[in-house]
Amino acid sequence: MKFIDEYRNTELGKKLIDSIHRTSTRPVRLMEFCGGHTVSIFRHGIRQLLPPAVTMLSGPGCPVCVTAAGDIDRVIALSCFPGVIIATFGDLIRVPGSHSSLQQSRAEGNDIRVVYSALETLDIARQNPNLATVMVGIGFETTAPGIAASILQAQQEGLKNYHVLSLHKLTPPVIKAILDAGETKFDGIIGPGHVSTIIGSNPYEFIPPNYGIGCVISGFEPLDILQSINMLVKQAENGEPKVEIAYRRAVRPEGNQPALSLMAKVFDIAAATWRGIGSVPGSGLKPKPEYRNFDAEQVFDLPPIEAEEPSGCRCGEILRGVKTPLDCRLFNTTCTPEHPVGPCMVSSEGTCSAYHLYGGKIG
Repeated sequence: MKFIDEYRNTELGKKLIDSIHRTSTRPVRLMEFCGGHTVSIFRHGIRQLLPPAVTMLSGPGCPVCVTAAGDIDRVIALSCFPGVIIATFGDLIRVPGSHSSLQQSRAEGNDIRVVYSALETLDIARQNPNLATVMVGIGFETTAPGIAASILQAQQEGLKNYHVLSLHKLTPPVIKAILDAGETKFDGIIGPGHVSTIIGSNPYEFIPPNYGIGCVISGFEPLDILQSINMLVKQAENGEPKVEIAYRRAVRPEGNQPALSLMAKVFDIAAATWRGIGSVPGSGLKPKPEYRNFDAEQVFDLPPIEAEEPSGCRCGEILRGVKTPLDCRLFNTTCTPEHPVGPCMVSSEGTCSAYHLYGGKIG
């Protein structure tokens, strides 16, 4: 309780809010990359506490949301293969593909199971030796080490029926892609907390010298986020952009070396397709050739798929920070948590879901 109280201290929160108001003299636009930060910002009403000059934008930090429709279609196609069990994290099962979803595929009789870790999927493979078990590897650098460890464990045990469809995404390359696109201008980035516990702060050092903006890595408590905003506002006001860590209880500049070593041992860096952004070089992970027997793309003959985005959905633009849910005519009308049209409303970390639950409701 002492730890929680420390990061929810009301008086310290007031001091940080006061500091932001006193420091802020000109318009500043900040993007929080992580979907967990977006939810915390809305849940605690942080936007309403900031001076009018400080604008918050939500970025592509929801791993389910950025999974491309074509990749969802491939998983659905794979679920229809005879003798295949699909294991996936929970949010993905309701994300619409071009014409269906994993939830619908399961309703049609295909074996699709929700798991909480890759180790749980290994158990499914052990219990079903005559069936192929495919773990859908989604997420950023946070989940990749666990998937890598599962492949090594399967190799050690000689589990020939365990496979991974790697749809992992890497964070720094997509930040660079968004900055290079220049569709929306911002003055600082709130760096992702969980991702940075793995990769550290060093991979973001390219941002200040190349783009003239700062990056502060934040935790998820309200004081973490307020502290990060305060630091970024001061950087912008002083014209001194840099990479800083406001989440020092969990993040080190060099990152988590054992986790990074696991990823490097099992995966090669490859291009990845992001919903609303397209193919981003060096932003994905694929199993190395020596682990091809565990790579679902190498084991199964997946058909070529021409993906279609849901008609009228603005999720791609919302992920890039170009639009907000209020710019989408489907938001809270046709598209609701009960009947989502796009992934930004499906995932608990999606921007549309956060707007629906905590603010910005219309209609």
